[in-house]
Amino acid sequence: MDSKLQKLNKFIDGLDTKEGALITTLHHAQELFGYIPEDVQNHIAHALNVPSSKVYGVVTFYSFFSTKPKGKYKISVCMGTACFVRGAAEVLETFKQELGIDVGGVTEDMQFSLDSIRCMGACGLAPVISVNGKVFGRVKPEDVRSIVQKCKTEGISSGGQGW
Repeated sequence: MDSKLQKLNKFIDGLDTKEGALITTLHHAQELFGYIPEDVQNHIAHALNVPSSKVYGVVTFYSFFSTKPKGKYKISVCMGTACFVRGAAEVLETFKQELGIDVGGVTEDMQFSLDSIRCMGACGLAPVISVNGKVFGRVKPEDVRSIVQKCKTEGISSGGQGW
């Protein structure tokens, strides 16, 4: 963690101004640590000269930021209207059963975390999930096991569209 804090300090020191740099700094911290634990929040507050309560408020307000560690494979199931109507709840339930975790949880081996989100903006492909930012459309409950297996055997890189 010390080398990550050093990288964070270097980022903060390189800012043109610290005023108004909270969200940018939090994004950088999230990239470095994978989440933003309380000690890192306090470190950022001190470095930017803002109250810790303000940092905590921003971290907990925006869904992009996390105060808990995430798995190597971050699975998000869209629960927007189109996805929900086309079976997203069943897909989510199947992921919960397959991984043995609830929404917001992470597997003991830190390989998988599971979240639900409001909308991914890919309604024409409903129901939609993402794994590390890679979008998979028209997902059915019977696809869940193969998606999990693919993560375990082949891995899934970030971004883009799946299948």
